[in-house]
Amino acid sequence: MTEGQRVALVGASGSGKSTLASLLARMWDPDRGAIRIGGVDLRDMAARTLNQRVALMLQEVALFRASVADNLRLGRPDASLDEVMAAARAAHAHGFIERLPQGYETVLDESVIRLSGGERQRLAIARALLKNAPILVLDEALASVDPENAWEIQRALDELARGRTVLAIAHQLRSVVDADAIWVMRDGRIVERGRHAALLAANGEYARLWRAQAPD
Repeated sequence: MTEGQRVALVGASGSGKSTLASLLARMWDPDRGAIRIGGVDLRDMAARTLNQRVALMLQEVALFRASVADNLRLGRPDASLDEVMAAARAAHAHGFIERLPQGYETVLDESVIRLSGGERQRLAIARALLKNAPILVLDEALASVDPENAWEIQRALDELARGRTVLAIAHQLRSVVDADAIWVMRDGRIVERGRHAALLAANGEYARLWRAQAPD
């Protein structure tokens, strides 16, 4: 990947998409080869440096029993409330946060405060915006979002991706047609690379996946 590029990672379930994303976030190390950022092997990079450079957004958003503001500050504990609110506005989360009992000071306790999948994703986007890491890994970010909220979440994701290097894992291929590059995985390997039109014309694995998702 090159700096500022948006790469979509696609493939059938179990093809290795999430594993590759986890390697980039160094949840574990590869058995062979290396993952490098700026030419530096992640195994030689300080954990603090890697954490500053990579923001990871998973399907399941981790929220903690703390205030909304402190949940958003997870990647940047010294952020001011004004900075927290600016990130929430950019993520289209400010409105529903303000409607919570104590606004940004509301403690996120699942037994009291129930958030929808879309609201949780918007908090995750605000958290990533506030962290301001140059590399963003998105793992099926819209998978748990209902159709009514998907458009608003996509707008927030577009804002988050602007000016960053993005690796986006996608199940719905319609969401990746404008990616700078598409990597197609099968059995833990990247078997095709290219843009949407070129991959369709090649009539390979990507074209097969595309036809499988096309409406009758």
